[in-house]
Amino acid sequence: MNRAFRATPPRIVLGLLCLLYLILFVVRVSLSTVAPLMKTDLALSNSQLGLAFSAFALPYAAFQLIGGWVGDRLGPRRTLIASCAIVTAATVLTGAAGGFASLFALRAILGIGEGAAFPAATRAMVSWTPVARWAFAQGITHSFARIGNALTPALVAALLLVVAWRTTFAILGALVLVWLAAWAWYFRDDPRKHFAITNADLALLPARAESRGKPVRWLRLARFILPVTIVDFCYGWTLWLFLSWIPSFFLENYHLALQASAMFSAGVLSAGVIGDTAGGIWSDRLLHKTGSRVVARRRVIVTGFTGAFVFMLPVIAFHNLTVAAICLSLAFFFAELIVAPIWAVPMDIAPNHAAIASGMMNFGFAIAGLVSPSSFGYLVDRTGSWTIPFGGSVTLLLLGAALALRLRPDRRYME
Repeated sequence: MNRAFRATPPRIVLGLLCLLYLILFVVRVSLSTVAPLMKTDLALSNSQLGLAFSAFALPYAAFQLIGGWVGDRLGPRRTLIASCAIVTAATVLTGAAGGFASLFALRAILGIGEGAAFPAATRAMVSWTPVARWAFAQGITHSFARIGNALTPALVAALLLVVAWRTTFAILGALVLVWLAAWAWYFRDDPRKHFAITNADLALLPARAESRGKPVRWLRLARFILPVTIVDFCYGWTLWLFLSWIPSFFLENYHLALQASAMFSAGVLSAGVIGDTAGGIWSDRLLHKTGSRVVARRRVIVTGFTGAFVFMLPVIAFHNLTVAAICLSLAFFFAELIVAPIWAVPMDIAPNHAAIASGMMNFGFAIAGLVSPSSFGYLVDRTGSWTIPFGGSVTLLLLGAALALRLRPDRRYME
């Protein structure tokens, strides 16, 4: 078989990681679809339900750092097995929740499992992906995450037609468990120890990045990563805005029916799937063409922020449904160009500690998730207008573009 079409072990590992990102995002956002039924059965108030949603965020942010450290110390195989075991247990037990307290606790536990997963997955990519395709790997996996966002409402709604909401969580937990079994059987931390690897495969992979037993100078590494953490916060603010408020924006600002609002929102979010992959391909091509990580990462990130800024302006300036739908789609496309190169930067800076470094970076995104949705909603309620909160988001896009010009992915952290 032609090697270009052969299912090599590195490609299968990347495929497993794509499935992981899709499944974890389905599990993460499934609660929003089930919420109306759960609210009635568990006699929850809107405030309690909102707290249950937010319970995920704090442990998710903390375990970007903790999970990154574990991922580098124990390796991505064991870390992802443990993470997905936690996700499986939390998801299945959510179906047995008896009230607010148990639901809150289980969402917090889910945040622990998912928070540790993404830095560990990045550590796996460092060893199993050619350096020239690091951005593509990050882009395609995050595309599957966005597909998970789009699929979840329809998938969970279909399950609710045939089973109770409690059983839905059991099915989703079983799905995570199937992935865990496949990962445990197939993946090895060291590609050289894989049962199906060939010398041709190994020749394309980077030298083994080993960090076990090596001390991490946390403050020194943080100084290398802090600039990209701040840039990731600026990106995360906009992403959480889109994921949390775009359906309500169409519903309330343009007085659409729920079905029409969902259709427009799906169109906007679908543009992000394309943007994730396109950003990875473009960044890798720039790296191949110029040999410069600064050019390959900075140029795409700055273009993403700038394009999102430009296309958000008409949404603020004009009250027109067609303009809003088109411009929000283009803004989200450009914003998602940022994802692949920004996740590649920690891999460039600290490949031997890629899990910790990416966890430090994504901590900024997680903090944005704590602040952005609530701040946006507060400003809409306080002002009665969508223009002012959108204006704040546009300001952060411009700030992100300016700060991205200072990123130095060519500066390698050394122990």
